[in-house]
Amino acid sequence: MSHHSHTSAESFWNQLYEKKERIWSGRANAPLVEAAGPLRPGTVLDLGCGEGGDAVWLAEHGWRVIATDMSTVALSRAKQLATERNVEDRIDFQWYDLEIGFPSGKYDLVSAQYLQSPLDFQRQKVLRKAAAAVATDGRLIIVEHAAAPPWSEHRDHTFPTARETFDSLELDTAKWHVESLGSPERQTTGPAGTPATIKDNVILIKRLAD
Repeated sequence: MSHHSHTSAESFWNQLYEKKERIWSGRANAPLVEAAGPLRPGTVLDLGCGEGGDAVWLAEHGWRVIATDMSTVALSRAKQLATERNVEDRIDFQWYDLEIGFPSGKYDLVSAQYLQSPLDFQRQKVLRKAAAAVATDGRLIIVEHAAAPPWSEHRDHTFPTARETFDSLELDTAKWHVESLGSPERQTTGPAGTPATIKDNVILIKRLAD
């Protein structure tokens, strides 16, 4: 992967979103729904919120959301979706380049859904910041591609295992409880409308103490 400046990274994501009127389905990611569904709603930090599907679902289920992205195009669409679904007052959309800045505070849930990039990206650094933002008794959920989706242009890319991602967080395991650490397969529908099987890493961990 070649080096990209932060300005060009923002430009890359804006151009990606501008290619289509909508990139994603608008629905929340299934592993997040499964993990967050049983939890008592509180405060949640949604990192790389894209067009807002997760943030809106969380708000509809009682969470107070801070949702970040570095694409102004994506954030604009996310705000529009929140308004359409009448939850705009429960979501604070914020622009962040997470390699440089990060929202302050502690959260009951921190969500990093497919926070992966074809550009140079200090992902381990960002995910460690995400873990540090989890309040006591709160949770961090990381969902990532375990393999390239069938429609991906990055079929030759090497993806981490769930254990490798967990280990990269360098957590004090006495202060965290692992609730889920695996790579389940699930059925989905690809961008062209065709059925597909995809494999995700799902890391769900609970902070026991500071």
